Order: sequence, then structure tokens, then C-alpha cells
Amino acid sequence: MNEQRKPRVAVYPGSFDPVTKGHMDIIQRASRQFDRLIVAVLNNLSKKPLFTVEERKALLAEATEHLPNVEIDSFRDLLVNYMDYKQAHVIVRGIRSVTDFEYELQLASTNHKLNSDVETIFMMTNPKYSYLSSSVVKEIASFHGDVSDLVPPEVEQALRGKFKEKLGPS
Repeated sequence: MNEQRKPRVAVYPGSFDPVTKGHMDIIQRASRQFDRLIVAVLNNLSKKPLFTVEERKALLAEATEHLPNVEIDSFRDLLVNYMDYKQAHVIVRGIRSVTDFEYELQLASTNHKLNSDVETIFMMTNPKYSYLSSSVVKEIASFHGDVSDLVPPEVEQALRGKFKEKLGPS
């Protein structure tokens, strides 16, 4: 029997507020492992975002335009429902530390309980980005610090614009 292989589709969900070079490292590496990688932007209800979902999607689209199998999207539902809608079966999560692992393991177990067809894979962040988070980037940028080594160029420019609006020139 000549059965066609289904495309391997994964979802990398996150708030990406803003996308960092650590996120980009995971996106680039995951894009090599799957036929299609959907980077799905969501609102974290426990945080007040700096960028709107549409702004984050636009920044991600610009930062990933060189990756033809990466799609940028957003959703407002349970992740497992979104996975069904997109016919994806793998969730990609980046891990920086043991603390991240404990939190991510809880989420992975919950998602698996809700839909046993969904698997989560953990990708260790490149050690040079292990300290990096969107919160750290926003704090540095808010004081007009140099974030050029932490984020893609388009994000650096967007951060400058946001903090010029909020604080005025330094």
C-alpha cells in the first residue's frame, strides 16, 4: 500500500512580547525539524503587553521571512483546540532553565490530558540566550539601553519607537 506521509506540523506558541534572539533560535531550529512551523502569538492574561498581537505578528513575520515553512498566526482559545484546527500534533517549547522545565512540564501534561494526540517537545535554548527573556529586553529598552544583541533589528527599532512614545527622549 502506497500511503502518503502526512506533513509534520508543529506549533510554537508564546506571547513574543517582543520576540528575542532566543525565540528566533528556537524558531530556526524547529523549522528544520518540521514541514511547517506555526508561530502562534497569544495574549498572556497575566501580563500587560507592550505590543499588540497584530504588532507582534508583524514583527515575527518580518524576522522570519527567510524561513519559507514558518507561518505566523494568533489564536484566542485553548491551545489543544487550536492544534486541532491547524491539524498540528506537536507543540514546541523552549527551555532555558529547570524552572522553565517544571512549568512547561505542567503545561505539557495538561495539554496531553486534554488531547492525547498532541505531543510537546522541549528544545533547550542555546546557552548564549539562557538568561534572555522578553521582560529583560523590555526593561533594558525602557531605560534606552542597547538591546541590539538581544532582538532582531526590526524589534530593536519597534522598541525604540514604543519607549520614545512612553517616556519621551532621554
